[in-house]
Amino acid sequence: MAHLTQKENFLRVARGEMPEYVPVATFGVPGEAPLMTMADPCILGNFRGPQGGKDPWGVTFVTNAETNYGALPKPNDFILTDIRKWRDVIKAPDYSGFDWEAAAKADREKYVQDPDKTAFVISGYADLFQQFIGFMGFTEGLCALYEEKEEVEELLDYMLEHSLYITKNVLYYYKPEGYYLLDDSASKLQPFISPALFEELFVPRYKKCLDLVREEGIPIFYHNCGRCEDFLPAMVDIGVNVWDPAQVENDLVGIKQKFGRKLAINGGFEYKMPKTWPVVDEEEVREAVRETFRKLAPNGGFIFSGMMTSLNWTDPKVQEVNGWIVDEAKKLSKTVYK
Repeated sequence: MAHLTQKENFLRVARGEMPEYVPVATFGVPGEAPLMTMADPCILGNFRGPQGGKDPWGVTFVTNAETNYGALPKPNDFILTDIRKWRDVIKAPDYSGFDWEAAAKADREKYVQDPDKTAFVISGYADLFQQFIGFMGFTEGLCALYEEKEEVEELLDYMLEHSLYITKNVLYYYKPEGYYLLDDSASKLQPFISPALFEELFVPRYKKCLDLVREEGIPIFYHNCGRCEDFLPAMVDIGVNVWDPAQVENDLVGIKQKFGRKLAINGGFEYKMPKTWPVVDEEEVREAVRETFRKLAPNGGFIFSGMMTSLNWTDPKVQEVNGWIVDEAKKLSKTVYK
């Protein structure tokens, strides 16, 4: 019988300890509290929300139904077209007079409905790759990374000061139970840049933020979609504890063997829509969940997360299949470590 609360058990995994049972992240299942908040502090605004908006640098984010209302930089509306002129364009936000203490209280109340179930994990806005690409777009941005490296480095250092300001205040006022670094830098098949360039330009700057977090003994969560496994050794070296969404394009078994509980895998599951859709074999779905547990649950370091590959979450059939997935995962959750 489990004795730890959902949050206590989850944070054990985040700290590299052996949990009582496998945490199961249900991602918005009605009536179920999430394992963690994955939130931006309100000082950044709500540009990542379903309504879009402007980020602190002035980049416009838009949404649409095709992205399931996930916010993306507005196409062909880049604020920086020549990296050599960044000093004329990119200006640090002015936060003078901002009430950090009130913001921390309001954000905690907003995001954590049940403190026994949900860990208060907050962003420090250290996603330098995404911010930079938001300025210039992928084509010009990636060219600049390779062709104007010195200018890029100076811009990244300027941006880093903003990230450090946010991180320091988040740690002091919010007293979070986890720190979230969300910086997607890979596609479904490959990273957007080479591991060597990633380690040269981004890792040392991430480290300056993460060093502050590690000094407080707070677990560090790293979000990077797609096949980003080439970046993980460097990120573990600078203190990352949990990687999500740990998609199946990566060698998850190899990563688990390499890092063990030092890097918790949050994810690991995906059920692709079969050619027979909407006819789906329930036993096949449940066996796929069991196989994921067999591969990734032994000896801890695993948080089950994943659903069917469909953005049409309101489709009754998709909901039914996702219900089978969650049900099977919860059944296995309490039994694998007995």
